[in-house]
Amino acid sequence: MTITFDSIRCSNTASKARMVPVVEGVKRPYRSAVRELRSAQTRAAVRTAAARLFVERGYAATSMRGVAEEAGVGERTVYAAFPGKAELYAECLGVATAGDEREEPVPGRPEVAEALGLPDPGAALAAVVVLGTDLLERAGDLIHVGLEAAAADPAVRDLMDQGERATHGLWRRFCERLADRGELRAGLAADDAADAAFALASPHVHHLLRRGRGWTAEHYRAWLYEATACQLFDSGCPEP
Repeated sequence: MTITFDSIRCSNTASKARMVPVVEGVKRPYRSAVRELRSAQTRAAVRTAAARLFVERGYAATSMRGVAEEAGVGERTVYAAFPGKAELYAECLGVATAGDEREEPVPGRPEVAEALGLPDPGAALAAVVVLGTDLLERAGDLIHVGLEAAAADPAVRDLMDQGERATHGLWRRFCERLADRGELRAGLAADDAADAAFALASPHVHHLLRRGRGWTAEHYRAWLYEATACQLFDSGCPEP
């Protein structure tokens, strides 16, 4: 079976706007819907401005006032939406990581279950690699910002720890499934396999190769698949 990365994509379903019925003679629901829409648009503008500044300036050098100026809103508006910088960073990272504003955690989403459940181990690994590299392309720079800020901000450190646990947990689920089906390399324990894959697919390595060495996204994706396959499978490095 030949698997191509172009044939595997992580689909992010856009959130559908709620339809608010307008009853003739009743204006309040309409006004409420307009206010909600404007509030959501303002929140998104603040989030977009903040994400840009976090990446350009770093966490410590980004202020709530600077975010307000970048977003073209008042500082009070920023604080009304986000109590502090840690909460603002957390939402920026959460939306970038997920690719949308749904509250459903990424590890529990259908596309993840679908990737893990593919019967062919090479195809399953390719699908997991696509999910992970797509995530890092969206959120890798923001994750790097958090890793640098973690030592000085306990809230950010907690956020980074949560992300690492979730990512390692996903790799552990994948490697345990391979082990259960006898598909892991002979003598390789599922925990060791998960640790190796977790390290190879880490945001540290992504940042080093994509930003430090200037690799393209496709080059990085292909390398990650090959390197991980060589760690996990007896057959060496199957074509993705």
